[in-house]
Amino acid sequence: MSEATVRVDGVVVGSIGAGLLALVGVSPSDGDADVEYIARKVADLRILPDERSVSDDPGAAEILVVSQFTLYGDTRKGRRPSWNGAASGETAEPLVDAVVASLRARGITVATGVFGAHMAVQSVNDGPVTVLVDSP
Repeated sequence: MSEATVRVDGVVVGSIGAGLLALVGVSPSDGDADVEYIARKVADLRILPDERSVSDDPGAAEILVVSQFTLYGDTRKGRRPSWNGAASGETAEPLVDAVVASLRARGITVATGVFGAHMAVQSVNDGPVTVLVDSP
């Protein structure tokens, strides 16, 4: 992706240039091991130009992390999604924060949205490439 921005109430709260937009959903069974797995996998994925990862050159690529419980929307029954597969806010927020902290500990520049806020996320995909990363 060549750039991504997240706004809350029309105000930019997070923005990056080239890098990755990571929409992070948390399930009730996720924990510390899942945080480290996801942070490592996202940082090390070789999906940037020339088969590089964000970890290869943290100064050249950034990550925008946006919490997104709707990734766990179940649409198999009826016409309304069920969000039962998503963790509660009190469970999810510290885990999303831990993913951000783990990425930053690797020397990666990380911007974020605002947990629980109504966010407008904009990205300019270069490719586009979309990859689903799930922990074991």
